[in-house]
Amino acid sequence: MAKMIDITEKLTFDGNPSLIIKGKKLEVNADAPTMLRIMALMSVNDIGPKEVVEIYDMIFPDKSKKEVEKLGLNFNDLIIVVQEAVELITRDVNNQGE
Repeated sequence: MAKMIDITEKLTFDGNPSLIIKGKKLEVNADAPTMLRIMALMSVNDIGPKEVVEIYDMIFPDKSKKEVEKLGLNFNDLIIVVQEAVELITRDVNNQGE
């Protein structure tokens, strides 16, 4: 019989993290496939508006996007929101070796 190992206890199933803006909780997609796609986009030297929009679409579920739209942010503020969302979900990955 082939060897089997149950790694369930080593995994976290905490759900998605959230940003809070003006008291509104904005869920951020933190699943691995989404993060890999975002990290690939961010590895490009020049991240322009197109890449910001792609990351925004991937990182926020529809409910969170509706809340962001209600805020009426200018593009520079939207970039900050996207950057903070990426930082929120990559912080643990980047600090694992410390």
